[in-house]
Amino acid sequence: MRAAMYYRNDDVRIEEMPKPKIGPGEFLFKVRASGICGSDVMEWYRIKKAPRILGHEATGEIAEVGEGCPYTVGQRVFVSHHVPCGECRYCKEGRETACETLHTTNFDPGGFAEYVRVPKINVEKGVYVLPDDMSYEEGTFIEPLACVVRGQRTARIEKGHTVLILGSGIAGLLHVKLAKSKGARVIATDVNDWRLEKAGEFGADALMNAKSYTTEKLKELNDGRLADRVILCTGAVPAVKQALESVDRGGMILFFAVPKPGVDVMIPINDFWRNEVSVITSYGAAPRDLKQALELIENKTISVDDMITHVLPLEKVQEGFKLVAEAGESLKVILEPSKK
Repeated sequence: MRAAMYYRNDDVRIEEMPKPKIGPGEFLFKVRASGICGSDVMEWYRIKKAPRILGHEATGEIAEVGEGCPYTVGQRVFVSHHVPCGECRYCKEGRETACETLHTTNFDPGGFAEYVRVPKINVEKGVYVLPDDMSYEEGTFIEPLACVVRGQRTARIEKGHTVLILGSGIAGLLHVKLAKSKGARVIATDVNDWRLEKAGEFGADALMNAKSYTTEKLKELNDGRLADRVILCTGAVPAVKQALESVDRGGMILFFAVPKPGVDVMIPINDFWRNEVSVITSYGAAPRDLKQALELIENKTISVDDMITHVLPLEKVQEGFKLVAEAGESLKVILEPSKK
């Protein structure tokens, strides 16, 4: 079968490899659509394990089933690459993405391949059957939206909050849509005017180019106040500084994205202590988040079709990585590994 092997952002090669063989309780998954995530082009994060086949936003159909597998050939599914054990102290406290099992599970190989072997534990804990009216392309949003669902639940975003979203890539735009669905007032920033326009189209109440952003402008847009919630959706250091300066008393900053290793973030802890400002992080998604994300897409609470800008065959994977890495006039870039 064909697979896209990642060496670095500008070196992703189509290579031939054997189709995976499945065992009891497993199934073979024919990948129909697989989104390129922003984390796939975080070279500092990915290159340390290269060469490898990436792709974790994958949907498709079951091609083969092993003995004892509860699913059937032909079913249309989304499969989660990371799954928690459900039994450890972290899982029982609702912190499933801190679970060691979640950090060590994966499917074989990644979703940028024609076929994927889904291990038994993923079959048991990470398979979501797609509704008949949900396309494979829409299904690739289940995982990224689930991460956003988890982040906003952790940040306790509510109706009436002013939410400042720094960075209007796919993650930031999904945050815009979800926060608006909760009745929040949303202010979005980005260095790219095209993406800022998209934030406006998707419901943001106010927009600011990050290059000219100031807290004074934020206050002008928000009745003289800073933001109740700040969601950082970029690892850019200037955006981190803006986040720390833009949160109101009693507010919360969510680090949904982080700077690369080696970058120190200076937190004004005395000011935050006096004003009860919280700084939190959010990583990945758990089964409850994935289930909610699927439902949000299915019932059209969150539309995702309007976020797809490019659908490419596997042979054009390098073009896809370039589009995502450049972060220009593209949003969701989806590969179709099984399409000849």
